[in-house]
Amino acid sequence: MSVMLDIGVFLVQTILSLYTSAIILRFLLGYARADFYNPLSQFLVKITNPVLVPARRFLPSIGKLDTSAVAVAYIIILIKGILLNSMMSAGFSIVSLLFMSVGELISSVIWMYIIGLLIMAVISWIGSAQGNPVLPLINSLTAPLLAPFRKFIPPVGMMDLTPMAAMLALYILLIVVKGIFHPVF
Repeated sequence: MSVMLDIGVFLVQTILSLYTSAIILRFLLGYARADFYNPLSQFLVKITNPVLVPARRFLPSIGKLDTSAVAVAYIIILIKGILLNSMMSAGFSIVSLLFMSVGELISSVIWMYIIGLLIMAVISWIGSAQGNPVLPLINSLTAPLLAPFRKFIPPVGMMDLTPMAAMLALYILLIVVKGIFHPVF
């Protein structure tokens, strides 16, 4: 029975985490005003529209903020927490689960930026990635994050150290988020 439980936990965690990541990535790309017609953007729109379009009837966007995407991502994280706790027969309080879901949502956003910066770094080391549809989206996503760092950190020869400084700051932010949400993380 333990093997079946492990498989169930793995499937719930993987499927809901991937879908939440797609929703968060769509939110971040929309906020950054990334190219809507990019193939990756179109893929994200197609897989997230079935949930986000109905949610927009109740939660319209506020300026550049797609509030329905944030709410749906939060609800999916909350459902994932309830399912995982139920599957493992763990006792949980709804208040701690609500609190933990906020922490997981914030951490997921931070991890999206960290992964984007890592992809940028790897692509810059490999060389030209012309024609790659992912690169313009990652640049659109990370440019607003890197802009404040570029004001204070000049390029050193051919090296741009701002992505490393941004990743360092993001990791510190992850530690702070974990510290705030530690009792339930």
